[in-house]
Amino acid sequence: MRHAPGSARHAHAVTHTETRTRERRQRLAIEAARLISEGGIRDYHLAKRKAADRLGIHDDASLPRNSEIHEALRDYQRLFLAQSHPQLLRERREAAARAMEFFFEFEPRLVGAVLEGSADAHSAVCLHLYADDAERVPVFLAEHRIPAETSTRRIRLDRDRSMDAPVWLFAADDLPFDITVLPRDALRQPPLDRIDEKPMQRASLSALQELLAEPEDW
Repeated sequence: MRHAPGSARHAHAVTHTETRTRERRQRLAIEAARLISEGGIRDYHLAKRKAADRLGIHDDASLPRNSEIHEALRDYQRLFLAQSHPQLLRERREAAARAMEFFFEFEPRLVGAVLEGSADAHSAVCLHLYADDAERVPVFLAEHRIPAETSTRRIRLDRDRSMDAPVWLFAADDLPFDITVLPRDALRQPPLDRIDEKPMQRASLSALQELLAEPEDW
């Protein structure tokens, strides 16, 4: 059965619109990834909005998902930072291992860009520490004369539960560190990742040491 000419034109128009939207999403994801890598923007939502302003694309359907920006960021690093990125990443992972030995009593876990491989020159080493009494961490920092700034961060423990977790920011080994303190029962299940809302990737000290022992794959 032949399609009516109007139906064919409508199908073509829909396909054309969908193709343009995909192309715009890709352009925005690439520009947002560049802003993250070069400008040190940590907020994916802010990066995509800035990218949209720069490219003059303002329809919400063209805004990429965080996972698309993340993949574009990895592609950007492979393309433009192939020489420097592996060493940068290794230095941060080695610094993370030393910090995890230091914070061993708090059962630390490495999370974020340093673990999953998208860290750049602006990335902090992000650790989760676990203590039912969160005040033990600033006391520990003070005992070791480590000046730190405090903040809070909204953490999604699972689909139904969230909490405002204390955060401590300081510098060591000429690198920024970002320490989030969670209750010990949070060790049983990783909180949700802000990028894809799936359980967050995290690594214990032994897992990180195994990762450091593996050949570099870039």
